[in-house]
Amino acid sequence: MLQLNPFSRRLLLRLLVSMMVGYVCFGAYVWWAMHQPPGRFARVMSRMPGPLPFLIFPFETAWTHARAGTLHVGDQAPNFSLRTVDKSGTIQLSKLNNQQPVVLVFGSYT
Repeated sequence: MLQLNPFSRRLLLRLLVSMMVGYVCFGAYVWWAMHQPPGRFARVMSRMPGPLPFLIFPFETAWTHARAGTLHVGDQAPNFSLRTVDKSGTIQLSKLNNQQPVVLVFGSYT
């Protein structure tokens, strides 16, 4: 077995502790960013060096938990408003829902 002198042992221990603290701080920063609005999250992720967060942090699992939301099957959809296609006004879900049943479809058509 390799024997290290006391100086090398302390240096290695400090390096290991520093790396662990850095990993925890980086993970906390990414976790915080995941709980921000999409625009802020995009700005944070655009400054990340390459695929670093995906390689050293359980990104997909954290993302799933961070963006899980609190809605369950049968819950009423949160109210929101959107601009019309011709940008002449806005449509609010609560007003539409009072007039007629509304079906929300989320998906990608590409």
